[in-house]
Amino acid sequence: MADTILVPIELPDPEPLSSVLIEDLASLSVVVLGHYDLPEQTPASSARDQFGEAAQATLDEVAEAFADAGAAVRTRLVFGKDRAAAIRQVATEEGCAAELDPAPTEGIGRILVPLPDVAEFDRLPRFIRVLSEDSTKRITLFHVVEGEESRERGESIVAETRERLVADGFDSASVDTLVVEGDEHDEEILRVAAGYDAVVMYEPESRLGDRLFGSLADRIADETGDPVILVNRDY
Repeated sequence: MADTILVPIELPDPEPLSSVLIEDLASLSVVVLGHYDLPEQTPASSARDQFGEAAQATLDEVAEAFADAGAAVRTRLVFGKDRAAAIRQVATEEGCAAELDPAPTEGIGRILVPLPDVAEFDRLPRFIRVLSEDSTKRITLFHVVEGEESRERGESIVAETRERLVADGFDSASVDTLVVEGDEHDEEILRVAAGYDAVVMYEPESRLGDRLFGSLADRIADETGDPVILVNRDY
């Protein structure tokens, strides 16, 4: 569904979710996925028999916080070794349009929006608005020019997207643009993201290094402390 977001948590001892994020996401349908990581030799069925009741109780506590904030919420509990695979499977089964990679935050005054090499899309603005608060003063549309792409093309992408956001009701004074040129696309996003409070971005194409180094969204959350909303592509 267009307004459904997946919120993965790690069991048995999940990091607490920020009350700011819970309130921001309360307008959405929320699927809280509890992933219980297992050692290599532990069968999932045995772990569920031994730990399932306690794990579900922990998961229900997290879901209750979303419900108290007004969100429509449901839970999924998965025992397994591959977190990324579990997230992909549940997101597909539940029809999620986006995934939250959470990180602690006390407020979201600045949102970075890395843009792909395309200006025609519909889903991303919805999730920018979800994270935008009364205290949000800056939304930066960001594009990395790389390869054969021209800087003029990059400038056009952010300018056209800004026009669409303003036409959609975003405050023109709060939406700015930034274009940089570089060969290290992910590193440029990580560098710029350090100056922001949250990141909203489309899901990048999977890469071989993701399994070793983590996805770009995971790296942003881990290295900058920014929560990330990763939006499924609709272009």
